[in-house]
Amino acid sequence: MSKQTYRVCFCFQRRFRLAVSEAPEDIKELFEQYSENGIMTIDGLQRFLVEVQKEDKATREDAQKIIDSVKHFHRKGVNLEAFFKYLFGDINPPLASLGVHHDMSAPLSHYFIYTGHNSYLTGNQLSSECSDVPIINALKRGVRVIELDIWPNSTKDDVDVLHGGTLTTPVELIKCLRSIKEYAFVASEYPVVITLEDHLTPNLQAKVAEMVTKTFGEILFSPGPECFKEFPCPESLKRRIIISTKPPKEYLEAKEVKDKEDDSQRGKASDEEAWGNEVPDLKGSHVANYKNDLDEEDEEDTDDGDKSQHSLAPEYKHLIGILARKPKGGLDAWLRVDPDKVTRLSMSEQKFEKAVVTHGKEIVRFTRRNVLRVYPKSTRFDSSNYNPLIGWMHGVQMVAFNMQGHGRSLWLMHGMFKANGGCGYVKKPDFLLNAEEVFDPKIKLPVKTTLKVTVYMGEGWYYDFHHTHFDAYSPPDFYSRVGIAGVPADSVMKKTKILEDNWLPSWNEVFEFPLTVPELALLRIEVHEYDMSEKDDFGGQTCLPISELRSGIRAVPLYSRKGEKYNSVKLLMRFEFI
Repeated sequence: MSKQTYRVCFCFQRRFRLAVSEAPEDIKELFEQYSENGIMTIDGLQRFLVEVQKEDKATREDAQKIIDSVKHFHRKGVNLEAFFKYLFGDINPPLASLGVHHDMSAPLSHYFIYTGHNSYLTGNQLSSECSDVPIINALKRGVRVIELDIWPNSTKDDVDVLHGGTLTTPVELIKCLRSIKEYAFVASEYPVVITLEDHLTPNLQAKVAEMVTKTFGEILFSPGPECFKEFPCPESLKRRIIISTKPPKEYLEAKEVKDKEDDSQRGKASDEEAWGNEVPDLKGSHVANYKNDLDEEDEEDTDDGDKSQHSLAPEYKHLIGILARKPKGGLDAWLRVDPDKVTRLSMSEQKFEKAVVTHGKEIVRFTRRNVLRVYPKSTRFDSSNYNPLIGWMHGVQMVAFNMQGHGRSLWLMHGMFKANGGCGYVKKPDFLLNAEEVFDPKIKLPVKTTLKVTVYMGEGWYYDFHHTHFDAYSPPDFYSRVGIAGVPADSVMKKTKILEDNWLPSWNEVFEFPLTVPELALLRIEVHEYDMSEKDDFGGQTCLPISELRSGIRAVPLYSRKGEKYNSVKLLMRFEFI
């Protein structure tokens, strides 16, 4: 990798010298500080781990493991090259390897839960195929809530999964259920919730009850009366499948309303491209422009009490482990906390954005005991998503996302659920559960801590991309973007300089981020390649939960737009809390 040639025309070529990865000056100075005669001994490396990497419990054995891992010929220490290899290696990740370490013995309502929307769709919301493959992919990633829209098949004697009122091709319910059983606990042993959007007649509900019972057998959660007074905890529900739905109205009535809604929305454009648009800014409170017109909730979402129970097959009713309800009376009625009963409430992205303007504190209070699910608005035909922070800062447990899509909002979702060992359940911060004082996301709080981020350099694009992928006539011109996604006061993005014609960009730039609510903050990292004449090319991204970020110098692997980890692309960065 000494020189690289780019063909400019038939008779002319450009040649570029390719640099070799070299430790930044800061790293060289630190090496000098903790080494003697060009060798960092076990004791020197242990001191470095404690003082710079802030690994307070690091032992000489830990230092020896690092020395052994870099396969250096000095058994008793490392030279600069080996030290740099350790810092930029896979054994030095940015997040702590703590496994599941949150308290998992609290009620389900105390957790953010990794939640999918229309989990069966392979692509857009209008004409893509329905399949069990996206369900399998979501479960492998650690998603814990799977949504299935269930409808009678064409002959009305069996049950299909499809997005009603669209051109999506159906998949059999039984196929989806079998795949859920097979893959439910591959990534996490904590419970999987299946939310059913039910458009069935009572006889088909009975058929679903039989299917679900036979498919899941003993792993199906059978709720006792106490479960409707307070939700059970994730620890007690390990390797269990939970069904959540609401007692539906007559099938035809529900279908009619759904069809009308879809017809009225068709033709409206989505406000986010497949990947490129910035996450919507919560600062200006785009939500504040809405009026309080929440009483015009869709009829299909409203619970009619006893009337709706008459059309419910008894076998089906007994399957419901998390009961979804939406009483009449508008937002005040929906958010009323019943001390003797817990429930799940669903709200569209648009209606939720309106609700937080007038009922923000009431939503936080409601979500201490009850589960709230927010789902993408129906005009997101391209399966794009919204900013999840608006839900999380109000205590929403089920921020439902189109997992088959991709884009910056989904990267935030992936980032949040890297926490707590990737088990799909993240304990909500105490201030969202505090019975004494209700958290108000609108109030700007004092700064709790400041995160100082140093972006040293990046490498790996040369190995993971073709040499003309970014630019046909020269090496790439990389820059990185670093910032925070969190409450409005904390959210910001900053940018490094552009480095021209370099596969090994060395930025060496420092940024500081004051954080008022670090518990909800995510560190956003992106790399792009500058293009003068067209849209800048994408070079990788990741989002990291600040709550689990390791101090010190770390190797940060980057991911594709679809959230797949690159083989070689990574950044060398330093994180300090000051």
